[in-house]
Amino acid sequence: MQPVRMTWVEVKRTAGVLLFVTGLLLATPTAADAPPPAVGVAAVTLENITPSARYTGRAEAVDRVELRARVQGFLEQRLFEEGREVKAGDLLFVIEKGPYEAILAQREAQVKVAEGDVETAAAQLARGEQLLRGNNIPAAEVDERRARLLVDQAQVLAAQAAVRAAELDLAYTEIRAPIAGRIGRSAFSVGALVGPDSGPLATIVSQDPVFVTFPVSQATLTRMRQEAIAQGAPDEVVVRATLPTGDVYAHPGTVAFAEVEVQPGTDTLSIRANFPNPDRLLTPGQFLGVVVELGEPTPALTIPTAAVLIDQAGPYVLVVGDGDVVEQRRVTFGRGAEDGTRSVIAGGLLEGERVIVEGIQKVRPGQRVTAAPVSRASAS
Repeated sequence: MQPVRMTWVEVKRTAGVLLFVTGLLLATPTAADAPPPAVGVAAVTLENITPSARYTGRAEAVDRVELRARVQGFLEQRLFEEGREVKAGDLLFVIEKGPYEAILAQREAQVKVAEGDVETAAAQLARGEQLLRGNNIPAAEVDERRARLLVDQAQVLAAQAAVRAAELDLAYTEIRAPIAGRIGRSAFSVGALVGPDSGPLATIVSQDPVFVTFPVSQATLTRMRQEAIAQGAPDEVVVRATLPTGDVYAHPGTVAFAEVEVQPGTDTLSIRANFPNPDRLLTPGQFLGVVVELGEPTPALTIPTAAVLIDQAGPYVLVVGDGDVVEQRRVTFGRGAEDGTRSVIAGGLLEGERVIVEGIQKVRPGQRVTAAPVSRASAS
């Protein structure tokens, strides 16, 4: 192989290129010289946590009544505003009264006729008994008059019963609210023909209090009862609701009912809690978060749930340790978080240690970082 011969100009050009590349390499910073990534950290804090369990429930009305017509007739009046609350006894619908008032008057007249027949039969019986004492009338005739009096008296009773039935039918032309609550949409307009077969005219749903029903597994319920008994307060169970906005409902509830049998398909029991609803924030049918509290608050370590990571080996967090170096720390959870934004830690962390809640994706264990504390609201 013959040696490559270069002219003096080519040598100078090559040397210049080498010097330029060397300058670029010296000017480019290496990974070791790059600044540490910035992360947001939150301290492990010791807080008083109430042992609790979280569920999803549905609000239900304590009372729900469908208003129906018990007599047939044209709807004359509708005396409520749809969607508003009504009181027990409020007049809501009026069905035409005229036909039933006429029937009542006819029944009352029939009572008068029947009473007149009784008076006539009683007088004839009295005269017959007087004639019988002088043997001026057969005894059989007196027996017939006595029987006729009994029949006429029965006719009076039947007529009086018909009057009471007519009075009831007339009273049924006024449909009143049997309970207090919120009334829904009217199914019929004024002038419509309604009757017993027309279906519900409207529905009233009670508003205060409100039931919240939620399923609890048999295993969870047994554990909750054991913990309550161990704390010496088996009956002190407080139930709290979380509104769809995420806010905790201001009024706590109490357990009012539990199913007596476990559902075979799901191994759960349906629990019903009673909540006051003075502000009408709970609406029957809506979904709510449910937190069942047992016992008194106890100290426990908590961290923002945003700091928790999970891999095949289980949950862990990234801790900023000595020298601002990232460490991976396996953790175990405790029970009874106050809300879903914080997790209770039973093991793996110490109070005051710093866990990464922001910038987790750009760091790894063993890496130095620049740590800055974040507010509790931001961490949550």
